Amino acid sequence: MSDVDNKVQIEIFDPPMCCAGGLCGPAIDPALLDVNEAVLKLKNEHGIEVHRYLLQQQGQKFMENPEVLALLQEQGTDVLPVTAVNGTVVKQREFPTFDELVSYAASPETATT
Repeated sequence: MSDVDNKVQIEIFDPPMCCAGGLCGPAIDPALLDVNEAVLKLKNEHGIEVHRYLLQQQGQKFMENPEVLALLQEQGTDVLPVTAVNGTVVKQREFPTFDELVSYAASPETATT
């Protein structure tokens, strides 16, 4: 995957969760397991970092992105999770798949979902 641009910034703005990553408690959401695995695989296999933010712990990050802030003001936390590539929202209400993350990293300027 040599065409992946290591300068791409992928951010996932997570919905409110009981703990960082949401991988806690007796009933773990399979979507959280999938996104966690996808993020780790992207980092390990392609050297791409995905930054994840929790509203209750990193609220400032949500406020720093005008698109994310506007979505939250208009739709509330139901719009989460939100994925942004280089500051532009590319996906909302669902976590990205591994394939989506790879495509965002490969061509951030054309990423839309």
